[in-house]
Amino acid sequence: METELNIIEEPDLEDPVLIEGLPGIGNVGRIAAEYMIKHLDTKKFAELYSSHFMPIVLIDDDEVSLLKFEFYYWNNDDGKDLIFLIGDSQAGKEGSSGHFDVAEKVLDLAEKFNVSRIITLGGYSTGDIGEEMEEGPEVLGAVTHSEMIDEFKDSGINFEDTDSNIGMIVGGTGLLLGMAKKRGMEGLCLMGETAGFPILTDPKSAEGVVEIVSDILDIGIPLEDMEEKVEEMEDFLNKLEGLQKKSMKQMEGGDDEEEKLRYIG
Repeated sequence: METELNIIEEPDLEDPVLIEGLPGIGNVGRIAAEYMIKHLDTKKFAELYSSHFMPIVLIDDDEVSLLKFEFYYWNNDDGKDLIFLIGDSQAGKEGSSGHFDVAEKVLDLAEKFNVSRIITLGGYSTGDIGEEMEEGPEVLGAVTHSEMIDEFKDSGINFEDTDSNIGMIVGGTGLLLGMAKKRGMEGLCLMGETAGFPILTDPKSAEGVVEIVSDILDIGIPLEDMEEKVEEMEDFLNKLEGLQKKSMKQMEGGDDEEEKLRYIG
């Protein structure tokens, strides 16, 4: 197996937008996407498995399961339908080819359902837990086509500081957009500021990302119970991070694993 995409059912979708939220700094993207999945009447319709994921299995109720991506859909009566992508892991860190292979399969699915726009969600590590973050985390943005910025100029997204503060986006959050652009799709990346020190889930940053997605897509996601829902996810996400860090340490023989995980995505 390299990368295998399993379609559970084929939904009837109208001009859907794909929203990606994978594990990364502060788990901002994963939290935001899963929160929206839980608040909308979504249904899982596909799974992706890959040998590029970490060589571990999860154990739950004495059963094992492979790491995977999951795809959910939501039929929107008042606008574009949505496809959500969440995952247990990004592709392995041992090389770049796995990231490209997994992204290609995701985009194959996007093309199959006529996706023309992708929104990727992630975190941007500032390393700052002082006064600057007390005012609330900003959401930085990047687009595949510069003319898209005008469309989102009143959405509270900071495009001005993205180039100077970030310069690049590592992992699936950025790669999906770069490869989608080659296929003629439009893309927007939203990155919530997070301390990233230490690597912990950041519901406040995820809340800011959800608020903007809800606004630009006009889907009315409530934010009142964000922290409560995040607490339900936190044990799983922390367990997963621990397993992946142990796996990386065994495979690479390095000591500074926290530093190796400090990437944007």
